[in-house]
Amino acid sequence: MVEMHSVKLRIQDLSVFFGEKQVLYDVTLDIPEKSVTAIIGPSGCGKSTLLRSINRMNDLLDNVKIRGEILFEGQNIYGDEVDPVMLRQRIGMVFQRPNPFPKSIFENVAYGLRIQGWKDRKKIQERVEESLRAAALWDEVKDRLYASAFELSGGQQQRLCIARAIAVEPEILLMDEPASALDPIATARIEELIKKLRERYTIILVTHNMQEAARASDFTAFLLLGRLIEFAPTAQLFTNPQRKETEDYLTGRFG
Repeated sequence: MVEMHSVKLRIQDLSVFFGEKQVLYDVTLDIPEKSVTAIIGPSGCGKSTLLRSINRMNDLLDNVKIRGEILFEGQNIYGDEVDPVMLRQRIGMVFQRPNPFPKSIFENVAYGLRIQGWKDRKKIQERVEESLRAAALWDEVKDRLYASAFELSGGQQQRLCIARAIAVEPEILLMDEPASALDPIATARIEELIKKLRERYTIILVTHNMQEAARASDFTAFLLLGRLIEFAPTAQLFTNPQRKETEDYLTGRFG
């Protein structure tokens, strides 16, 4: 169980409201370090809301109210002293659709470094190469680093977005259905990449694709109607779910 890994992030009694509507109900979940935790569940069950709570992306929406705590290395990320911009450098995010900036491939990856105040061109070049290699993209783009990122295929753009996210060396990487807009070959590459990246990062992966969760994650959390129903090592949850709701979802009885 989770005890084998130390806990990187602790979510305690998290409830989220959009105006009057409650979207998450008292979610408590420990995210193990340097592993992949998948969050699964039917559409509208609160998966993305939970993910976006972890780097305070929900703060950018109107009329959001949050109760409970998310402890990152013992500190509540919703505390007054926490700067959300700094937090998002430590907790990176990759979105559902690739969203490269209208810049060159190189500048997409260098962007966060420049924001952090990096000036040394050689150091920036080294980190850009390192990040593109880590995202399994270097060999495909090394001869056209100054071409527009929009010239890349969808799968390459998504790997570029992963390279951009890891260039600033976050500790946690949030992925919101990163392969849902991609073809099966590009999806397989992203899944391989996720497995490799967990050696260095704690990854939280929202996916509507149960096969992807089964293949790419170490732990799985099942959400239903805004509540956490079950959390277990992935192999255990898929082969021997403890809750009837989990079994019904996995066997396709609903959702």
